[in-house]
Amino acid sequence: MDKDHLRLVSAIALNAIFGNEPRIAARIVETFGSAEEIFSLTEQERTEIFGPWSKFSSRLGPASLDAAHKEFLDLSARGINFISIFDTDAYPPLLRECPDAPLLLYVRGDPSVLLNRHPVSIVGTRDMDSYGRDWCVKAVRALSETPDKPLIVSGLAFGVDITAHLAALSCGLPTVAVIPVGIERIYPASHSVAAGKIIAAGGAVITDYPPGTVPLPYNFLRRNRIIAGLSAATLLVESRRKGGGMMTARLASGYGRTVLALPGRVDDPRSAGCNALIAEKVAEAFTGPEALSEACGLGRPASRPAQKAEDALRERFSGRLSDNQIQSLTRVFTTIREHRGIRPDQLAGTLGMDYSAASRAICLLESEGFICTDVLQRCSTNVNFA
Repeated sequence: MDKDHLRLVSAIALNAIFGNEPRIAARIVETFGSAEEIFSLTEQERTEIFGPWSKFSSRLGPASLDAAHKEFLDLSARGINFISIFDTDAYPPLLRECPDAPLLLYVRGDPSVLLNRHPVSIVGTRDMDSYGRDWCVKAVRALSETPDKPLIVSGLAFGVDITAHLAALSCGLPTVAVIPVGIERIYPASHSVAAGKIIAAGGAVITDYPPGTVPLPYNFLRRNRIIAGLSAATLLVESRRKGGGMMTARLASGYGRTVLALPGRVDDPRSAGCNALIAEKVAEAFTGPEALSEACGLGRPASRPAQKAEDALRERFSGRLSDNQIQSLTRVFTTIREHRGIRPDQLAGTLGMDYSAASRAICLLESEGFICTDVLQRCSTNVNFA
C-alpha cells in the first residue's frame, strides 16, 4: 500500500475498534503521531503500552489492518466513498472542530457536498403536525432563495427529517442524510427511494458506523452528534421535552453553534421541547424564514425583479374578484409593504377595516405568494414584490 492508502485503511481499522470512543482514538493517534504508526507496533510493544488485559491491545495488529483493507475493497467496488479525519482537505471542517468527531465517514453519493460553506441542520419530532410541516417547508424555501445555497442536513427519519430532505430536493438545495446504521443499508428502509433521490441530486447519505451495524437505540444518539457537528446552525421544528431532536439541539449548542427553535402553543406537547429551549436561552426563537437566513449568516433572500404590486394583483385576480375588491386588496398589500411586521389587528385599525375582513385579505395574499406571516402573525411582503 502507498502511504495515503495505508493511512485510510488504518483509519477504517481504528474506526472499527474505537468507533464508540473516538476521543480515546484521538489521544492514541496524538501519542504515536499517526494512525498507521499504531499498527506497526509489535505485540510486545502493544502489551507494554496498553497492558496485558486491554481490550484494545489484541485488536491493534495486522489482522485488523487486513480486515480493513478487505472492507475498503468491498465497499469501494459498490461505490462507497470514505472520508478519514486525517484527510484535511476532504473532512468537513465544522465537524473536525468537535471533540468527539468521528474517525471515519462512509459516504454514498458525492463527498464534496460535505464541504458546503453553509450547512444547516433541521430536526424534530417524528409525529409532526401541519404547523410543523408548513414551517419546515417555509424555512427550507427561504434558505433556497439566499445567494449562498446552504446544505440541508438531517437524519432521514419520519416526520421533520424527511420533510426537510424532500423540501430541499424540491427547492434545488443539496441535502445530506446521516443514518444510524451501516452504509450498506438505509434506515428506515421505507425511505430508500428518498435516499436515492438525495444521492441522484448531488447530495449524500453518510454514517460513521461500520458495515453490519443494526439500528440500536444508542446508535441514534451517537448519530445526532454528527448532524449537530456538521452544521453551522440547527433548527428544531417541533419536539417533545425528550427526543432525538432535543439532543441534537443541545449538542449543537454545546459545540457553540447557532440553535433556533420553532415556538408553539404552551399546551401542545409537540412544542414543549422547543418552548423549553427558548425559555432556557439554549435556542433563539424562530420567528420566520428571514430570521433563520440571517441567523445562519446567509443574509436576506435574493431579490427577484420587482413587479408593480397593483399590476401583479390585477393580473392574478382578474375575473376572480371585482375591481373594488382588487383595489381593497391592493390597499392591504401596500400597507403591509409600508409597515413591515404589522399584525392583523393593527392592519385593520390602520385601514379602518373590520378584523375579519383584514384577516381574509391577509390569507388570500399569503396563499397567492404576495406576503408571508411569521408565527406571531406579523405580516411582510414577499421578496417578489418588496
